[in-house]
Amino acid sequence: MKSIGEQVVGLLILAIPVASISWTVTHEEVFREPRDWCAKHSKVCRKLFERKFFFLFTCEYCFSHYIAALFLIITRYQLLFDDWRGYLIAGFSLVWVANFYMSIFGRVRLGIKRERIEIESSEKAVGEPKD
Repeated sequence: MKSIGEQVVGLLILAIPVASISWTVTHEEVFREPRDWCAKHSKVCRKLFERKFFFLFTCEYCFSHYIAALFLIITRYQLLFDDWRGYLIAGFSLVWVANFYMSIFGRVRLGIKRERIEIESSEKAVGEPKD
C-alpha cells in the first residue's frame, strides 16, 4: 500500500482529468449540440430512467461520478484501503476534488468574462464623441 502522502497526491492529480472531461462535456461549445439534445430528452422522455440518463450529460456533478468511475477502472486507484472500500472512498473523493476544481475554474472564467465586459465598456466609452 502506498503512503497517505502518495495517495493524496494521486487523488489531486487524478481529479484534474476527471474535472476537465466533466467540464468540457457539460459546458464547452464543442459539445453544445449533443448537450442540448440530451437536455431536451431529459425533459420529454416518458420513463424516469431515460430522463435521468440524458440529464447526466448536462450536469457536471452527475457526469463527474461516471468519469471518476471510469478513471478508477482504468487506473485501479484506491484510497486508504486495498480492497473494495478503497475504490469506494477513492470514487467519492475524486468526485469531490474534481468538483472543487470545476468550481474554482468556473469562478476564474466568470472573473475573466467580467473583466472583458468592463474593458469593452470602457473602450466604447472612450471611443464615443463627447457632447
